[in-house]
Amino acid sequence: MKTIVKLDLDKKPWEQDGQIHNRWHPDLPMIAMVKPGDEFRVECMDWTGGQIGNNDSANDIRDVDLTQVHYLSGPIGVEGAEPGDLMVVEILDVGTFDDQQWGFNGLFAKENGGGFLTDHFPKASKSIWDFHGVYTTSRHVPKVRYAGIMHPGLIGCLPSRELLDTWNEREAALIATDPDRVPALALPPEPKSAVMGRLSGDAAKKAAAEGARTVPPRDHGGNCDIKNLTKGSKIFFPVYVKDGGLSMGDLHFSQGDGEITFCGAIEMAGYLDIKVSLIKDGVKKYAIKNPIFQPSPITPTYRDYVIFEGISVDEAGKQHYLDVHVAYRQACLNAIEYLKKFGYSGEQAVAILGTAPVEGHISGIVDIPNACATLWIPTEIFEFDIRPNADGPKIEVPPGISVAPST
Repeated sequence: MKTIVKLDLDKKPWEQDGQIHNRWHPDLPMIAMVKPGDEFRVECMDWTGGQIGNNDSANDIRDVDLTQVHYLSGPIGVEGAEPGDLMVVEILDVGTFDDQQWGFNGLFAKENGGGFLTDHFPKASKSIWDFHGVYTTSRHVPKVRYAGIMHPGLIGCLPSRELLDTWNEREAALIATDPDRVPALALPPEPKSAVMGRLSGDAAKKAAAEGARTVPPRDHGGNCDIKNLTKGSKIFFPVYVKDGGLSMGDLHFSQGDGEITFCGAIEMAGYLDIKVSLIKDGVKKYAIKNPIFQPSPITPTYRDYVIFEGISVDEAGKQHYLDVHVAYRQACLNAIEYLKKFGYSGEQAVAILGTAPVEGHISGIVDIPNACATLWIPTEIFEFDIRPNADGPKIEVPPGISVAPST
């Protein structure tokens, strides 16, 4: 397997020979060209570029510079790719580096990124997860062990100029509705900390001022955080610029549906083995607006779950209309309160929901006024039985163990 993106993790992202970028822009030069049918390896930094350490303090999570993220490897060109084609990306393998057998999960401080449950957990915290082959455990979250579904949280092709302008315009309009909100409604272009690959001089400065942040998923894919994009899966990406410009990063060892802590998976550095091909004029042939994918035949098999429901009624008792966001939040909060009965702290419970292979489902979306969302926790990941029984829950988590706090 030929490695076409080779990184030195002892160096900063901007010291990687232009192989890294952290903004989306159509003018980014291709760092390598491949042919349809080629198989190759791409090495990736963790999404923060090494800002987070394997230690017992969350001050690095608290102080992380989010203007830097996400650091992506690419863009990689595919010969013959033209706007309107579909780039077919087969993920042949996802792996860790031998000298980095650990990853991290974090809750961001409300004033610096926040997250899905930031009003309930406004302070920064962190858990470190060690890798044991396909399994992971944490010194900060005891009595859980599960197989990872390693995947890229972020992957997609470069936008066209027209698509970039559309992103910036519509997100600016959203920000304008509440410009002082904390956390922000969206993130506009930010030249600070922009790494623009192999662009240089005035071209790099111009692109940095225009480039879209990598935080949200968009029309092209991007930061979708779909845990099922693991080895054996196949993704069909719309192509918007000549050669396509495929970039990837934000690798996860394991993640629950929703990535609810924002830094919500087990984040890691690692590599992707990729095969690419093209479907000419595929966007029109299949009426593609957003990427589609086929899941892997290889995933951890869990057969028993405890499933939590949530409806469109928020924590204050306010009724919302078919609001899936509110419903899923309630399902998560219900699960957190349940896990606390076994001795987990709220932060440990959130870490489990963010990192374990939990399933999130929209179970009902038509019965006014309430949507129903469900959160499925596999019981086999615990070293004890979490299923309800007549004797009631018992404290199973040893005292004195906690997630790493910030000070």
